[in-house]
Amino acid sequence: MTEQTSPPRAVVTGASTGIGAATVRALREQGWDVLATARRTDRLEALAQETGCAVFAADLTDPAQVAALAARATAGGPLRALVNNAGGAIGLDPVADADVADWLGMYEMNVLATLRLTQALLPALESDDGGDLVFVTSTAAHGAYPGGGGYTGAKRAEREIALTLRQELVGRPVRIIEIAPGMVKTEEFALNRFDGDAERAERVYAGVDEPLVAADIADAIAWTLTRPAHVNVDLLMIRPVAQATNTLVARSEGP
Repeated sequence: MTEQTSPPRAVVTGASTGIGAATVRALREQGWDVLATARRTDRLEALAQETGCAVFAADLTDPAQVAALAARATAGGPLRALVNNAGGAIGLDPVADADVADWLGMYEMNVLATLRLTQALLPALESDDGGDLVFVTSTAAHGAYPGGGGYTGAKRAEREIALTLRQELVGRPVRIIEIAPGMVKTEEFALNRFDGDAERAERVYAGVDEPLVAADIADAIAWTLTRPAHVNVDLLMIRPVAQATNTLVARSEGP
C-alpha cells in the first residue's frame, strides 16, 4: 500500500451501539473517515453528531439495501477497510429445544449479511493499493458451550469466511483480520439475546470483576488496522482476566 494523502476510509457495520459505535469513535479519533451503518437511523444520526462520521441506514439481511450501502460506500472515494461487526445472539436454548427460526435468524445476521457486504465491497478494497477486511466474530466461534449451539454455529460459519478468504486472496493486497471477543458488557448484546429481559441479561455479568467493554474491542480493531501494510493480525482473541473459557468465569459471591 502506498502512502495516502487523504484520510483512510472505513465502513463499520452494527454501528448504532456497542462495539460498532465504539469502533467508529476510535477510528474517528485516529483521523479516519468512517461510514457507519446500522438499521436505526436515530442512533446513527446521534453518532454522526458526536463523531462527525457519515452514516447510511441499512438492514444487511436485505440484499437490495446491501447493494445501496455498497454504492454509497464506493461513491465516497477509495476504501481502506470494512469492519464486519453486525450480528448477535438469540436465546440460550439447548439443541433439543431450540427454535429453528432463531437459528435461521442468527445465521442470516452473522453469516449471510457479512457475506453479502464482503462480496459487494471486496473489489473496492482490493483496488487502490489494497485494504482490510475485519471480521468481529466471538470466542463462541472457537468453542461450544451449553445453550449456545445456534450462536456458536453461526459465529463459526462467519469465521470460516475469514479463514477461506485468507487462502483464496493470498498474494493479493487484502488483509483478513479476525477479532474474537469474549465477555464484553455492552448495553444491548445480552438484552437482545434474551428478548429484552433486563434481569436475565444482567445475570450474564453478575459478580464478574471488570468484564470487557466495547471500547476495549474498538481499541484492538483500530490497532490491527494501523499495523504496517506487511503485517496481518490473523486472529486476536480477547477476554477479560476473569474469563478463562466460554463457560469458566470467576465471579464474586456478592455482598
